[in-house]
Amino acid sequence: MFKEFKAFILRGNVLDLAVAVIIGGVFGAIVDSLVKDIIMPPIGLLLGNINFSDLFLSLNGQGYASLKAAKDAGAPTLNYGIFIQAVINFLIVAAAIFMLVRMANKLQHQPPAIPTTKDCPHCLSSIALKATRCAHCTAELKTT
Repeated sequence: MFKEFKAFILRGNVLDLAVAVIIGGVFGAIVDSLVKDIIMPPIGLLLGNINFSDLFLSLNGQGYASLKAAKDAGAPTLNYGIFIQAVINFLIVAAAIFMLVRMANKLQHQPPAIPTTKDCPHCLSSIALKATRCAHCTAELKTT
């Protein structure tokens, strides 16, 4: 059982997946900081000095000055500003992954297709490579 587990762990796909998860976690932290610290402040400024992380709706009907004040009071809240930031986070990560996959697909070398047919030298019809006689004009073909 230990040998099977060792073979499973040392398989290339498992190691690739582990590296991808670690890099993905770090990338997620970078994107989170990008959204919170770089993208949302200018958007908030353009929309009238709105701090998206402080947008909430108190469900108990009382008004609070900030999300922190509502949480300190133990009020139930709908934190739609944080949700907006999470959606923007997702869109940036999805766009980055899309671009990465698109670039990887372009870089991946596609082997040339192996031909399965040839043209008859007499009637120029398409015939199988191994054919010794053309099915269209019945001419005998040289095998090469």
